[in-house]
Amino acid sequence: MKNKAITSRDVDFAKWYDDVVRAAKLATYSSVKGCVIIEPNGYAIWENIQKVLDNMFKETGHRNLYMPLFIPESLLNREKEHVEGFAPEVAWVTHGGSKELEERMCVRPTSETLFCEYYANTIHSYRDLPMLYNQWCNVVRWEKETRPFLRSREFLWQEGHTMHETAREAEAETLQMLNIYKKFFEDYLAIPVIVGKKTEKEKFAGAEYTYTVEALMYNGVSLQSGTSHYFGQKFSIPFDVKFTNRNNELENTYQTSWGVSTRMIGGLIMVHSDDNGLVLPPKIAPRQVVIIPIGTDENVLNKAKDINASLQRSGIISFIDDSEKSPGFKFAEHETNGIPVRIEIGPKDLDAGQVVLARRDTGEKITASLEDSLVGVVQELLDRIQNNLFETARKRRDAQTYTATSMEEVKEIMENHPGFVKAMWCGDEACELKMKEIRGTKSRCIPFEDQQEHISDSCVCCGKKAKTMVIWGIQY
Repeated sequence: MKNKAITSRDVDFAKWYDDVVRAAKLATYSSVKGCVIIEPNGYAIWENIQKVLDNMFKETGHRNLYMPLFIPESLLNREKEHVEGFAPEVAWVTHGGSKELEERMCVRPTSETLFCEYYANTIHSYRDLPMLYNQWCNVVRWEKETRPFLRSREFLWQEGHTMHETAREAEAETLQMLNIYKKFFEDYLAIPVIVGKKTEKEKFAGAEYTYTVEALMYNGVSLQSGTSHYFGQKFSIPFDVKFTNRNNELENTYQTSWGVSTRMIGGLIMVHSDDNGLVLPPKIAPRQVVIIPIGTDENVLNKAKDINASLQRSGIISFIDDSEKSPGFKFAEHETNGIPVRIEIGPKDLDAGQVVLARRDTGEKITASLEDSLVGVVQELLDRIQNNLFETARKRRDAQTYTATSMEEVKEIMENHPGFVKAMWCGDEACELKMKEIRGTKSRCIPFEDQQEHISDSCVCCGKKAKTMVIWGIQY
């Protein structure tokens, strides 16, 4: 039965999204305009994301630190292109208490400048390199339109900032981090992604080039889900980050930056969830299994405790809901909250030596014998759910990926059944701007060589000789 508190996603996708966020108690609006309160259910997902990614970063030699929240205006202004890119979104502190500050302080929108100042004082020799640092923090960007997780004035993220001895080493780092993000999205979030290079117009302000992770939501709108930037020496020169190289000469370092944010939670919702609420991949779900004893029979409750202990010993995150709510209410509540597996056990089940397992992704119910290894059955079910969510999302993404050779085709797709559009491009920014006239369509990425396709010889916009195939889409 459909959850009456949730609008159908096929009727009003934006309203459906907000309904799921509220119904699953992921976040709620705050009195601070443009900011949300991330509730325990939502923050628990972020904690799991942090835990997994942090391990992946540390396995590749990265370490965490923490930078100040405030950036002096003079420091921010040292890299002109970077400043111009962020200026419209910067929040400024002008007073400390009742005293006007001698210099305005920017509330960090990102931390390249702070890291560069730190590195300039820390790096002296090639022996100090590479410096592979990351921070988990909040940032502030004064967005005009906000939506929980997708876009808010304050959000949580991680930002890696690394310094290297050579351009080759830094470029390898940029690609490595992109691939880490891709693996995380596909293996843990069960979200299929496309990776590639941003166009000059869409790259990060101050970068030599930007790699991007692009995902497609249920409604055919794309989400830039993570980015990895190669800066070269564009920051290290103005910030005077130098080292003595192997020839005993002073040289500027080569730099990278990469990050993902709580926007990923929005992606999880929009790719997997349904009209009954949240659907979570087991690998990232804060709680994987809920056990619901039916009735008040002491033997049933004891068996539920035995099952829970067995699952927890095996590393499965399970819990018992023995609250006084009705079984039907509990079923609906945990379904809305996206618990991947529900185990039901009542007196009749106990007599029959079995339990009932319900899958959140498909709603399918199966019975399992208490004499068999229930832990093995549950683990296999969790694996099947993880794989099914990925494959379902991949098939939907592929079905919503189109090719176009004319602006008329692009317009027909974007207005009637949006998704990713593969089309050829001449490389002219004017054509990018022309594409934007179609429902805000933007270049999502230029796929890498092994993913390039020859759609036609001509640019989809101007008809001139094409240089590359680009994936286009409407974005959040």
